[in-house]
Amino acid sequence: MSEATFTFRVDEGLKKQFTTAAKDRDRTGAQLLRDFMRDFVAQQQEAIAHDAWLRRQVQIGLDSANAGNLIPAAEVEAKFAAKRAATRRRLEGSAE
Repeated sequence: MSEATFTFRVDEGLKKQFTTAAKDRDRTGAQLLRDFMRDFVAQQQEAIAHDAWLRRQVQIGLDSANAGNLIPAAEVEAKFAAKRAATRRRLEGSAE
């Protein structure tokens, strides 16, 4: 892997604080900056992958709805009302 130099300007006070904090952890500033850069890139890749997954899931739902695969709201409400009632019964039974 080839290496490149990354140069940027930073406030002198921040640089001193960062260098001190790095030394306190037996690391160099360059090591920490490389770690931060790797973590940032990984987070961005994860965010992009999650966004793509979410868009696929939404499209699957839209395609399903457009194909007529729908459940009436009353049926969904009744199903979850029964689940809530069952949960309440279990909670009341465990309180005894």
